[in-house]
Amino acid sequence: MNYYNSIIDTIGNTPLVKLNKVTKGIRGTILAKVEYFNPGNSVKDRIAVTMIEDAEARGVLKPGGTIIEGTSGNTGMGLALAAIGKGYKCIFTMADKQSKEKIDILRAVGAEVVVCPTNVSPDDPRSYYSVAKRLNQEIPNSLYPNQYDNMANTAAHYTTTGPEIWRDTDGRITHFAAGVGTGGTICGTSKFLKEQNPGVVSVGIDTYGSVFKKYKETGEFDEGEIYPYLTEGIGEDILPKNVDFSVIDHFVKVTDKDAAIMARRLSREEGLFVGWSCGSAMHGALEWARENLKDDDIMVVILPDHGTRYLGKIYNDAWMQDHGFLENRQFKTARDIIINKNGSGALTTLGKNVTVSQAIQVLNRHGISQIPVTDDEGHIVGSLTDSTILNRLIEDPTVKDQPVSEVMDKPFKFVGLNNTVDVLSSLIDRDNKALLVRDEAQHVHIITQADLLAAMTN
Repeated sequence: MNYYNSIIDTIGNTPLVKLNKVTKGIRGTILAKVEYFNPGNSVKDRIAVTMIEDAEARGVLKPGGTIIEGTSGNTGMGLALAAIGKGYKCIFTMADKQSKEKIDILRAVGAEVVVCPTNVSPDDPRSYYSVAKRLNQEIPNSLYPNQYDNMANTAAHYTTTGPEIWRDTDGRITHFAAGVGTGGTICGTSKFLKEQNPGVVSVGIDTYGSVFKKYKETGEFDEGEIYPYLTEGIGEDILPKNVDFSVIDHFVKVTDKDAAIMARRLSREEGLFVGWSCGSAMHGALEWARENLKDDDIMVVILPDHGTRYLGKIYNDAWMQDHGFLENRQFKTARDIIINKNGSGALTTLGKNVTVSQAIQVLNRHGISQIPVTDDEGHIVGSLTDSTILNRLIEDPTVKDQPVSEVMDKPFKFVGLNNTVDVLSSLIDRDNKALLVRDEAQHVHIITQADLLAAMTN
């Protein structure tokens, strides 16, 4: 029989996948090492087992113990799986910028999660680093693996990731690229590859708001480089011991937006449903490759995790729109619609005391199917649609003699002038058949589904 003794035995030997579409115009071959094939769906499964087994070998983690770690989510998942296999409890501290999916996944596998504020310094007692250290001091028989400074992190990649890449490229790899967070992935892998061939070029991918790139190039730890960013699992405001700058030849910085867009492209164009920092790694790698790769070169890029961690963020169009990240899609706005509408003069309305029969005449005369309803002072207090009238008349034909106020629906929603068609369309539904918008002169205009269709096709 062919089987594994536990889930942790399935870690590693992830595939290399050739990229064919996002690499258009780039010379050489780009291969992605797809780490979501690990059981915890991320590259961090590798270091989780190595750090635990190292602690066991040193006698600092005993049966029944508790593993406590500060994590962006993926290391926590790896540690949780290893803990299940080995019989340990887990407590994880996370910054509040991490996706809800990551927190929910950790809790689903039995871990306790403590959420800490993002925008505090690493030595602040509220930071997820500090909280993890404090819990480790307070809880007996607990282990704080500290993936940032625990050299078992680098060792895991030196003994697994590097050899796998060398084997699967038949020793032909010329360039290696990976995001830099704790540093273990890029440094352990690069160290092994450079020992096999000193000519292998290692490219580290950093994010804006992180200190790595400037420190590599100047030797200066510049606190002015540090500011909040959204991408998870890449960049740091500290210098982890696992970051060995001597084995990283170049750094490329990538914005949150470019990373998000590339992750979505990998999903749509290559069938690789990957996480946010995967977009960082690939965007940065391709930017460097575009200027430096030659025809016979082979670059391997680490894609650290799976897209399920980011369903509420980069794979949510509304979230992307809210953050100004929607890629290369130029939608018209409410302002464009009201400017371009034919006959966009005064808004047609109904007084609330008009009868339903009179309302039908107004709808027919103007060739419209929905209309705002106003009170005696001209304030919009409701709405009326032809479908509402029809349904009420079928129920009770005498409704035709009742005032509109007796049958009207709630007022249509007001929206901003700069809202785009994709956002506007999401606001029109069965209960809200049209939208209202005020222009700069405070005149009210109506936007219907027909207007949205016209905006999308003209």
